[in-house]
Amino acid sequence: MLRIDSGGTGRYCDGMNRRSFVQLGVAGMASLGLADVLRAKEQSVSTAGNGKKTSAILIWLDGGPSHLDLYDLKPLAPLEVRGLWSPIRTNVPGIEITELFPKQAQVADKFSIVRSLHHDTGDHFAGGHRMLTTKNMGVSGANNKGKFPSIGSIVARERGPNRRGMPAYISVPTASSIGLSPGYFGGNWLGAHLDPFQTGGDPNKPDFKVNNLNLAPGMTVGRLDDRRALHAGLDRIPRTLDASGTFNTLDKFDRDAFEFVSGKQAREAFDISREDDKTRDMYGRHSWGQSVLLARRLVEAGSTFVTCHFGGWDHHWNLKSGMDNYLPRVDAAVSALFTDLDQRGLLETTLVILCGEFSRTPRMNNGGNGGPPLSKGTPGRDHWGNSMFCLLGGGGIRGGQIIGSTDRKGERPHTRAVRPEHVHATIYRAMGIDPKLHFLDHRGRPTAVLDDPTPIHELL
Repeated sequence: MLRIDSGGTGRYCDGMNRRSFVQLGVAGMASLGLADVLRAKEQSVSTAGNGKKTSAILIWLDGGPSHLDLYDLKPLAPLEVRGLWSPIRTNVPGIEITELFPKQAQVADKFSIVRSLHHDTGDHFAGGHRMLTTKNMGVSGANNKGKFPSIGSIVARERGPNRRGMPAYISVPTASSIGLSPGYFGGNWLGAHLDPFQTGGDPNKPDFKVNNLNLAPGMTVGRLDDRRALHAGLDRIPRTLDASGTFNTLDKFDRDAFEFVSGKQAREAFDISREDDKTRDMYGRHSWGQSVLLARRLVEAGSTFVTCHFGGWDHHWNLKSGMDNYLPRVDAAVSALFTDLDQRGLLETTLVILCGEFSRTPRMNNGGNGGPPLSKGTPGRDHWGNSMFCLLGGGGIRGGQIIGSTDRKGERPHTRAVRPEHVHATIYRAMGIDPKLHFLDHRGRPTAVLDDPTPIHELL
């Protein structure tokens, strides 16, 4: 197992450092376990039975952005609630979003916004676990170990890759939830083989490369093939005694592992330098924009579930400078993704999700964070899980809709309250997976993936 320090991005208010160690389970074919990974991700393809090839791209806003400053503005609320920015009209009559999202305003017909999402916790870890797994299970800052498989891991297990030679589940550049890697993105009790394949690095850098794809030092494709031939020869005797076909099955997974490392499909998909300058500029020449562009390349090549990490949203103070910096980047990346998918004929088969672990308080603070006013900087917003948003589009989701509403101060759902399990059920349905799915846990007990498998029917 190769362990790479992917660098740091500051600290959360909880004191947790965002520095993560990217766990890379594949270092060419020199590491053990790649065939096991591919085998696990293939397991349930036959049980899905519907042949659906929908992919998903989850853009994770790690740290929790405010619904009131992005997609649920309250221009008639008191100043300390409505915040600093005004809403603008979109290309869908009646839908307004922040003035810092002018590009998304032009493609609002391609996505829908859930404004009445809630899970009612302001704890980073509890919120992250609930959003990525739907489960409470006592997870909190004091007990932050993942207790349930992530949605990406479950999709990978049930669907496998859309095309052989590609990993089913990938995170760009890292799978990080509140500083934990892979944290609540991982397979947890389903097994580490269902953790996402993490690219590491910065897709915006000219020398970006995915180290996982490189063969171990001194190893060549020819030598790798020789090892496979030797392995097959040594297995010849037990194969004659194997009436169940187990060895033939293992051969298939070994071939998949070999194709991933030695074949050109994955190597070309990860090579973002193949994109023309115009497309790269459209997504934005920054890590976030290029991560989303790489995600599009990966689903186009055959991956099923790809996550993009946008960290740094814990704005207890200096909200203005944070949003002025981050929101234009989000605007470019999200609008470019919907435009690009549509132009390539991929929008109906690619589901896009944008969310974080929670939102921020409707009332802005005084910038003191417990100290004298403005002692920590200009005003910000604190933790809030009683009302939040999730954006969904593509993949058969009906666009141009607002699902639910919050009260006049944005404090809690007013109509059509939605919980994380309803969002997950919608994603599963869009991807051809039964939301009523059960797994056997480590004690052999059947456990429902979703406590309430009801999707958001208006979106389907």
